[in-house]
Order: sequence, then C-alpha cells, then structure tokens
Amino acid sequence: MPEHDASRPGPLIIIGGGEDREGERLILREFAEAIDGGRAVLATIATEHPDDYVETYRAAFADLPIGELAVLHLDERAEARDPETLAVLDGAAGVFFTGGDQLRISSQVGGTPLEERIREVWLGGGVLAGTSAGASVMSDVMLVAGSSRTSYRIGDLRIAAGLGVLRDAVIDQHFAERGRFARLLGAVAHSPRVLGIGIDEDTAIVVRGDEFTVIGSGAVYVFDAEPATSSNVAEARPDELMSIHGVRLDVLVAGERFDLTERRPSDDVADDDASGD
Repeated sequence: MPEHDASRPGPLIIIGGGEDREGERLILREFAEAIDGGRAVLATIATEHPDDYVETYRAAFADLPIGELAVLHLDERAEARDPETLAVLDGAAGVFFTGGDQLRISSQVGGTPLEERIREVWLGGGVLAGTSAGASVMSDVMLVAGSSRTSYRIGDLRIAAGLGVLRDAVIDQHFAERGRFARLLGAVAHSPRVLGIGIDEDTAIVVRGDEFTVIGSGAVYVFDAEPATSSNVAEARPDELMSIHGVRLDVLVAGERFDLTERRPSDDVADDDASGD
C-alpha cells in the first residue's frame, strides 16, 4: 500500500459518479488503500439530505482499510468557520466529497477556514476525492449547468469557480451516460487555457503530480481547445450554435495515463522522448 508522505500533496481521486459500491468497489478501494488505515472524512456538503449518503458509504467502506469514517456536513456557510466543524478534519488522512449540487460546496466552503483545512490535509499528503458534484468542484473552472444531448449554443452554459485543486482544467461527470460532450466542448471553447476532462460513471482519474491514471469501467475524454484554429464564441449571438475547428480529443481507458503538463497521453510523450532529434 502507498506510504503517506507529508512532504508533498496526496493523490486526487476524481470520480465520474455512479461508482461501484457493492461489488469489487475498485475506485472506493483505491481511496481506502491510499488512506491505508487512516481516518477518512465523508463530506456530504453537496446535499441537503446527507443521511442516505452516510448510510450508503458506511456500508461501502465497511470492510475496506479505513480506520474511522467521520462525517462533515454544513447547513449554512457560517459553520465553515466554526472550530467544531474544523475539528472534524483533525488527523484526517483523506476527504471524500459525495454527490449532490456542486454549487453547495463552492458557495459554502470557498474562501473559508474550512477550505483552507481541507487543502492542508491534501497538501500534507492526504487523499482528496470527489464523486459527481464532488468531482466537478475539484477544478478551478467549474461547470454548473448546460444542456446535455444537444448541440451547444453559445449562451447555454453556466460556470463558476471551483476549489481549484486541479488547475487549468474543467471537470464534467456522468459524461457519456448523460451525453455531455457538447457542453464540455463549449466550456473549453470559452476558456481554451483549460483542459476539459469528461469522466464516465464508475470511472475515475487518479492525479499524482502532473499526471493522471484512469481506473474503473468507463472512459475519460480530454478536450484541448488550445490548438483550435477558429471559433465563433466571441462573435455569435447567445442562441446561435457554436462552431470550433481543430480541437484535440483524447479518449483514455483503465490503465492509461495523461500528462497534464504536455497535455497529451503519457505514452505519446514517452514516444517523442524516445525518438530523439
């Protein structure tokens, strides 16, 4: 099992939702083994009805290597400054954000001492994980709303600031299952600096340093609009369809890795390095 290293950030486990909680539990096992018997905090901040989530995850983690599963929940933003709330994170080896509404996380936690404490856990070598809404909030640009299963119209997108632990990226979840290709493409067309990362259900990216590895039963889609040659997002009216040319798309499956610095699958980078001049 991985050793805890307090000298550098721990892994990010960003899950597309719908992870297996009853069978092999590959993704939940990845989180538990990264904690390696330590104390985990289940953050149910994204939902107004935490009890069902708590019951579900207590059962899912019951025989996995987690020493204790504490619960972190907020009913209002003021609680994010309460010493009793902050104390829930004392001694935590990892934090796991459940699904719900990502705006509840960003609006209640962003810019508070609680956000600082969560970040401290991660920067001190702890594991930071999130599923569904808990995945979306990990990036600095956060998708809030946008139509699925239709072509993207210029004005049909709502974004907000996420927690920003994964920089220069925007995450979308339940990706293929809910037909979210067009809205993620719209997000990167508006902000070509960021990579668009779409994650299927029962699938996750495990980010360590500047690279992620795919685990789970689905695929991960990476949209890169940096090399795009043209786009109409600046000139078109809000109800017009988007046009964009030259976007790069990489589709990765379990075991494959992506270099976030080079913005390419790691095997592509390795092949270039091996080819010489």
